Amino acid sequence: MSLNYKRIVIKVGSNVLTKSNGLPDITRIEHLVDQISRIKEQNREVILVSSGAVASGKSILSASDKFDAVVTRQLLASVGQVKLINKYSELFEKKGLVCAQVLVTKEDFRDRLHYLNMKNCFNILLQHNVVPVVNENDVISVTELMFTDNDELAGLIASQLNADALIILTNVDGIYNGDPKDESSSVIERIDQEFTGFSEIISAKKSEFGRGGMMTKSNMAHKVARLGIAVHIANGTTNDIIPGLLSGEVVNTYFVPQKNASGRKKWIAHSENYATGIVKINEGAKLALTSEKASSLLPVGVVSIEKEFKKGEIIRLIDEDNTPIGLGIAEYGSEKARERVGVKKQKALVHYDYLYLISKN
Repeated sequence: MSLNYKRIVIKVGSNVLTKSNGLPDITRIEHLVDQISRIKEQNREVILVSSGAVASGKSILSASDKFDAVVTRQLLASVGQVKLINKYSELFEKKGLVCAQVLVTKEDFRDRLHYLNMKNCFNILLQHNVVPVVNENDVISVTELMFTDNDELAGLIASQLNADALIILTNVDGIYNGDPKDESSSVIERIDQEFTGFSEIISAKKSEFGRGGMMTKSNMAHKVARLGIAVHIANGTTNDIIPGLLSGEVVNTYFVPQKNASGRKKWIAHSENYATGIVKINEGAKLALTSEKASSLLPVGVVSIEKEFKKGEIIRLIDEDNTPIGLGIAEYGSEKARERVGVKKQKALVHYDYLYLISKN
């Protein structure tokens, strides 16, 4: 079955682009560019989220052992990103395509205005048939400023650009129902929204050269699919994996998308790190919010204001057991909200249109 995705975000990890010695696999990079050029001939838009800057840096110089991991990463990423984007530029040019470098940090997603400015940048590139090549800016992103990994970044961008699909290329065929090395294990080819229990089937082991593991990928994929975007996890080391996936010919794990969420809800869904306030809600409010019916959070359902916030800021909603329920934009500040706690017939603290509920996996 052919997949008619028009706008696709492709994320390729360091475990695909890097050889066993930690240096870039140029042949694999060339094949990736070739695949992208071929699917672009089918009138598709492609945004590439690519790891590999640190590996490219290692091919140029070796860092002294006296420096710590963060400084070494900054050094290698600084010189490696130049080499990596030059290689992409050279390879895309041979295919008659132009690529652009887009380096981002978590801070670039911190507020709605910043978020929309970045979205406008991507849109103008795509309108001019340019292939954006995106990577985290490892030169300035350290510790708490870092994304979990490029999977998280790819999910953010797919949501931001309202992509039809996100394809995550790793070094296995998808999510297995056991250890991938065990012959009795097989790929789970379809994951619906009701699926839970990733932790029961997925090893916590991370890739040798990357920061993320399959659990990170699975949780992010599930989240993005809930926002209305199809997600595929496939083996980037397989030849012609992208055309094969789009024509329905290769094994992969497919996360079935839910109904498309609004652009604002997509932003809220990825704004947990920027939440200021915390609001505790009662069981009645929890049941109302998580029911099939669209419901806003009313002050009558609020138990307490746990952390201060201002009007328009992102707030976390928790239940009486301190379990996260959702994220939303506050219609008014915590001072006014505190006055209305438990009171009926008051304006909603979080309107349904600005509410994102957290899924339990």
